[in-house]
Amino acid sequence: MTAPATHVWRLLKWGRILARHGALSGIERDQNTPLPIRRLARIARIGARVPAVPRYADALQAIGPAAIKLGQTLATRPDIVGEAASNDLMRLQDALPPVPYETIHAAMTRAFGRDPAELFASIDPVPVGAASIAQVHRGVTTDGRTVAIKVLRPGVEVDFARAIETYQWAAAQVEGYGGELARLRPRLVIETFKRWTARELDLRREAASASELADAMTAEPDFLVPKIDWQRTTGKVLTLEWINGIKLSNRPALVAAGYDLPLLANTLVHAFLRQAIAEGFFHADMHQGNLFALPGNKIAAIDFGIMGRIDRRARVWLAEILYGLITGNYKRVAEIHFEAGYVPPHHSVAEFATALRAVGEPMRGMSVKDMSIGMMLDGLFNITRDFDMQTQPHLLLLQKTMVMVEGVATSLDPEINLWNAASPFVREWIRTELGPEAAVADRLVEDFRTLARLPDLIRNIERRFPNPPGAPPEPPLREIEVVRIGGGWRYALVAVLSAGASLGLGWMLWG
Repeated sequence: MTAPATHVWRLLKWGRILARHGALSGIERDQNTPLPIRRLARIARIGARVPAVPRYADALQAIGPAAIKLGQTLATRPDIVGEAASNDLMRLQDALPPVPYETIHAAMTRAFGRDPAELFASIDPVPVGAASIAQVHRGVTTDGRTVAIKVLRPGVEVDFARAIETYQWAAAQVEGYGGELARLRPRLVIETFKRWTARELDLRREAASASELADAMTAEPDFLVPKIDWQRTTGKVLTLEWINGIKLSNRPALVAAGYDLPLLANTLVHAFLRQAIAEGFFHADMHQGNLFALPGNKIAAIDFGIMGRIDRRARVWLAEILYGLITGNYKRVAEIHFEAGYVPPHHSVAEFATALRAVGEPMRGMSVKDMSIGMMLDGLFNITRDFDMQTQPHLLLLQKTMVMVEGVATSLDPEINLWNAASPFVREWIRTELGPEAAVADRLVEDFRTLARLPDLIRNIERRFPNPPGAPPEPPLREIEVVRIGGGWRYALVAVLSAGASLGLGWMLWG
């Protein structure tokens, strides 16, 4: 285990870099910052030339790969780092100097256990992208397919493990001060960051995420996920279909190629809603560099290292919250927060509804260029302190992704109104998931599961309460003749009776 003195030394070294970029000024000024932490910040900036405008993203890029990833995590938490820092951290796009191709070739040889020439006819030694964890090269397989080859940077696992250990130690010290810092749950933030990183450091998991997302998005034919080449994929090398399109960040090229930009923006919003609300599994790194326009106004995504997952109950809450904000039903939105346990029960539902109205009402009927989801999230964060709302881990990635999708959509179509674009999808999903048909279907599923457990239940009762010794045997039951209607008559009869009973009960309850 690393000694506390080592952690303090690392923090001071990183703090020195942060100070030179002006990234510690907010910590020193914030009255919620404990005195020992403010003192540490002052020590770190002794003799440093502090710029007038803090450059948070530049500071974390100067520290290294793990700090870049941590910065991307903190970009989702304006309640912790502040709105200005959160916006600046959104600039972090993982751009780093590439590793020499000789080093990458050696890493591929170790990963495959053989010369990559046996799997690829050619590999371009110049990378098409170099990030904090891996870099990507274009290649051609021995069977003639053009592919993207993503290779982990050698030694990156050790660097991340060392940094995360210090982050965990620092978060525990900070949370131990209690008060506002404890409410923000910094240890949970670091644990979430650790889980994200663990997924990204195993490229087989990224491949599996891409494959799962492709299956989930069959209902959105205009949103494409590249196919995985499993025969050329290991924990340290990922090979997937090459996407030959125009990055959504290159607006002039999109216009020159004749793409319908408002249609692309709507496709992106609907694809995100499909992932987050309908499927509960979403691409959580949907910045412009990871999205491409393809012929036919289609969109393709890459880089599946960071994925989010939300269970069905949380998705129902999320859909109702979004729809309530869209329609102005703030009382229902407030009730959902209390039902979900987001707000402690000692607070007033009516007061919380009023606070939500102040956040949501300015959004309605306006284009995103005038009022954004990012501003709405900022408003929500501002009321969390008043109502003792704690961080919800499953919403961290979602908040980050919503802001990203908003940014990409508005860069394509500045006039888009995300509320209007989201409303039909959310309304239909709520009707499908919460309407009477869904309730009957849920009851049928529950009844069938109960029937399937009956044999085990009877056997358990017989084992628990066998016939007492000396008791006369029970008379045999008279065999009843049945008329067979095909081989599966028993199952058909049980299904019909169960369905009839469930439908009858359903109409009594919901009719």
